[in-house]
Amino acid sequence: MRISRHGLIAAAATGALAIGLASSAVAQDTTHSDAVVPAGGQADIVVTATKRNESIMQIAAPISAVSGDQLARMNANSLEDYITRLPGVVFNDYQPGVSEVVIRGIGATTYHEQGQTTVGYYLNEFDIEEPNFPIAIPDIDTFDLDRVEVLRGPQGTLFGSSALGGLINYVAKTADASKFDLAGEGLVGSTKNASGQLNYAGKAMVNIPIIQDKLAVRVMALQRFDAGYIDNVGLTPEKKATNDFRTRAVRGSVVFTPFEGTKITYLGAYQDTKLDDQTYISYDRTYQRSTGIEEPQNTSFFLNSLRLDQDVSDFATLSVLGSVDKKTNFTRFTDPYGYVTGVVAGPNVAFDDTHAHANIKTIEARLASKDNDGPFRWLVGSSYIRSTKYSFDQMYAPGADAFISANPGDFAYSSNVLAPNNRIYGYLTNTLNTDFGVFGEATWKPVQGLELTAGGRYYRTRAEGDVDNLAGYVSGSTVDLAGHVNQKESGFTPKATISVRPNSHMLAYFTYSRGYRVGGINPNAGLLPSIQNSYKSDRVDNYEVGVKTTLWNGALTLDADIFDMVWKNIQAREFGPAPEYYSYVENAGSADVTGVEIAATIRPTRQLSLSTSITYEDAKLTSILPYAFAANGVGYYPGTTLPGSSKWSISNNIDYSLDNLPLKPTLQLAHRYLSQAPVAFYTSLDTPFYRGRYNIFDARVSVTPREHLRLTGFIDNLTNKYGILSGPFSAQTTPAYSIIRPRTFGLRVDWSI
Repeated sequence: MRISRHGLIAAAATGALAIGLASSAVAQDTTHSDAVVPAGGQADIVVTATKRNESIMQIAAPISAVSGDQLARMNANSLEDYITRLPGVVFNDYQPGVSEVVIRGIGATTYHEQGQTTVGYYLNEFDIEEPNFPIAIPDIDTFDLDRVEVLRGPQGTLFGSSALGGLINYVAKTADASKFDLAGEGLVGSTKNASGQLNYAGKAMVNIPIIQDKLAVRVMALQRFDAGYIDNVGLTPEKKATNDFRTRAVRGSVVFTPFEGTKITYLGAYQDTKLDDQTYISYDRTYQRSTGIEEPQNTSFFLNSLRLDQDVSDFATLSVLGSVDKKTNFTRFTDPYGYVTGVVAGPNVAFDDTHAHANIKTIEARLASKDNDGPFRWLVGSSYIRSTKYSFDQMYAPGADAFISANPGDFAYSSNVLAPNNRIYGYLTNTLNTDFGVFGEATWKPVQGLELTAGGRYYRTRAEGDVDNLAGYVSGSTVDLAGHVNQKESGFTPKATISVRPNSHMLAYFTYSRGYRVGGINPNAGLLPSIQNSYKSDRVDNYEVGVKTTLWNGALTLDADIFDMVWKNIQAREFGPAPEYYSYVENAGSADVTGVEIAATIRPTRQLSLSTSITYEDAKLTSILPYAFAANGVGYYPGTTLPGSSKWSISNNIDYSLDNLPLKPTLQLAHRYLSQAPVAFYTSLDTPFYRGRYNIFDARVSVTPREHLRLTGFIDNLTNKYGILSGPFSAQTTPAYSIIRPRTFGLRVDWSI
């Protein structure tokens, strides 16, 4: 029997109150602190993702955070190394540089959304993801990060569009004028099936005070190489381990504090990636793919930002943030459909070259009360985003020009029309998106232990775009076809929270929040009558009850919540008929995601820490999602599971430190489990192509031969498990999915002064 939303929330609220009373009885004499801060662990982390500096255990919202030291101890470099250890989070690791995080099952594909992402991505609170189709999704290397914050559930009030399921805020360390600092990291390792290639990384940081306590500069640079592990048997000659992946990054900051209460921060960040060949496989349960040519991909982003934090008398702080973010993407894909020449394999197979770039400008100003502990606190602000994007996708069939000229009777038009310079298709897009918002949030404490919070955002968005589909063989048109969209939308995203603090060790809360995504132009607008020119915004409403508590003087930390999320007017990625399979977005259907998230850490001794993260979610359509080209000719019916939404995801970690012994050895054992889920709307668990149903084990052993020097030996995927991460284009007999990286082991060195 399905529990109603109101029944779910009532039951959860009763449970939260019971936990609070139990917590009060157990913990009433353990401490007199006003903050829920156990010794070590997540509760010690102060986060800024609520646009205030607050302890994570004091925030009446579901937030996870991983500190920089924790990231280093688990040998985390990119999202795949740590993000799935957090409750409610999965990773659509399809291709590096464009892979999406999905929070609480809010996703319509295990590839990447055709429109705006369902999760927001931020670097030090600066938006690094543009509206509309993502050119690149920055996967920030973890070196010299202070922490990574993950907010679960819609965040439309404070952050605007995109954060339907939640958001990720990377927090990079910025210049510190109080001290000189120097740090570095080196890594070498080996991956199974890498054909003898080694993984490696070199990273370094320097922090230099220019004027003591007033002006400082910080610079970080790195290069990381992850050896390929998939053989491309379609190349001539066959090539081993073709999917080599390289990441380079430079990040710098300047912090100037000319007067007490005034702080100016410049942050610049550049990161590029180079993938030699795509990571999807072509043969089931193998480490092989087959394309006539390699399919490389290059992405980059370059962020320049400036921030002012200014005390305004004794009652408030003014923050003004502005940034410019430039992105590029080049990708090549083969199209083995035998266009024009009939060639379906080998070096003369048809292929796509895609070039794209975006320019994202953001500005935000907000005023926040200073006293977080007083009876009334507030925050008001306004933000504006302007994003322009250009892309040019061209399909080539080697020899098509000559083939048409040699066989004029088989074609109605000349090669100059159907395949000029062997180009048989192309489309050009130019888009402009703007998002203006005014937002605010206020909290009132009418009595001790009770807080009432209300907030909202008024937004106004604009999506304007032009698409030119060039004449050619594949489009079936002898003239260029064009589409144009200029649409405006406005709305309001409310938020309300009731929180109860019966004692300093316990927090219970009920929250309602909303998130939205902007609409836009379809990439193939004007090409086929079956493809609409544009799509509208969609939204998610979230109802949630949560509890955070610590017991036994901080030996046990518990963070749990129950949520129900309603997704309406879904921006669904769909595909047109064969043989072109043009993709497009259609607003259709609704879905409901109900779930439970639990994160707990227990420290039975000072040396031993045991932690677990358990998520259960039921994510299904609640109304039909029409799709004319579905197998049933109608679409996907209510009850269909959302792509990639596993019912169970579990992460466990054992951390044992013997810091009283020479070398201070530590041992970490980590386990992750993901239950199976369909990879797309049109697949099911009856097919061989599903995500999940695997257990992954990792191990770390580290020693500290001297102060500020740590050596870590690691083994990832200890049992060499073969598991599917995503596969949106897989059919019953044709695999096209990405897989877990095979067993990888190595040595890492961290040092600092």
